[in-house]
Amino acid sequence: MESGWLTRQASHSLRRHSPSFVVRSSICSRPGRSVAELVRDLEISDQTIYNWRRQELIDTGQVSGVTSADQAELVAARRRIAELETELAVHRRAAELLKEVVPPKDRYAVIKRMAAEGLPVEVCGGCCRYPPPGTTPGVTGHRCHGRCVTSG
Repeated sequence: MESGWLTRQASHSLRRHSPSFVVRSSICSRPGRSVAELVRDLEISDQTIYNWRRQELIDTGQVSGVTSADQAELVAARRRIAELETELAVHRRAAELLKEVVPPKDRYAVIKRMAAEGLPVEVCGGCCRYPPPGTTPGVTGHRCHGRCVTSG
């Protein structure tokens, strides 16, 4: 037979408390109330109360450690890094597929489209590296028949 205490402890260990609840419970613990009273009143474990008290000391600078604000910033940064890594993987895969599917002559249209979308286009598909067919020696600039996004 399961005891009521075990069931209550298991349900409390999985619960996340809101920051306002944490602040209210830490305020309740200040006027000299024992941890046992708080455990009974707030229905949370004693270890949770000790953890919150320690975090409050860290946040107020009384003990060294990672503050709640720094922890939140770190979590947000890690989440953003994961998003950017996913985005990069998608773009790398798209580039792979583009190489396989699009014939070389049709890549100029893709480059123009990317430039129109505001993406930085450093190299215009190789059309500016060598004079394209039909250009004559001695002509200043280059002529790539409108395919190059940098033509002027």
